[in-house]
Amino acid sequence: MGYIRAEEILPVEIIELIQQYVDGESIYIPRKSSHRQAWGTNTHIKQELLRRDRQIYKDYLAGSKIGELACKYYLSEKSIQRILRKANQ
Repeated sequence: MGYIRAEEILPVEIIELIQQYVDGESIYIPRKSSHRQAWGTNTHIKQELLRRDRQIYKDYLAGSKIGELACKYYLSEKSIQRILRKANQ
C-alpha cells in the first residue's frame, strides 16, 4: 500500500477539517464496502492452501500421523486436526 499526500488530492477545507481530529499523523481510509475484495482475490494463495490441505488429507489417509503432518507442513497439530475435520465434511 502506497501513501498519497493529502495536499495532492484533497481540498484545503477537507484537510483542515481532518486536522481537527488528527494533526500530522498517518491515517488509513478504508475502501467503500462496494469496492472491497475477498481475502486472497489478488493472489493464488486460496488455491495453494486448498491444494496443500488436500495433500495433507491424502497423506493422513495413507497412514501419516497428525504429529508427522504437523512437522512436514510446519503447522500445529490443532491446525492439522482442523484441516482433517474440514476434509471429512
